[in-house]
Amino acid sequence: MSVHKALTLHAQKQNQLFTEFSLLDQQREDYIQGAIELCKAEKDFTTDHINQITMQINVLANHRLIPTRKLVTPEMVHSYVESLKGSYQQNAENIR
Repeated sequence: MSVHKALTLHAQKQNQLFTEFSLLDQQREDYIQGAIELCKAEKDFTTDHINQITMQINVLANHRLIPTRKLVTPEMVHSYVESLKGSYQQNAENIR
């Protein structure tokens, strides 16, 4: 196989991995946003879908091109939502 063909195949594989990562990462962000909205509304939520996608991303990361992602816990979502509440209160106080 020529060097040109080998480089082309390698680039195609990297592009395919990155495209798959991008799609999975967007799905993960959508699930995170959904969990945040449910948490804000004080409704029950789960991080199962987030973490299923995260594990798929981390398998792709074994190819060294893709960054890994942390698994998400309900406590992380609660903590983030609480930080948003603090930011809203602080912004409201600054407006007054």
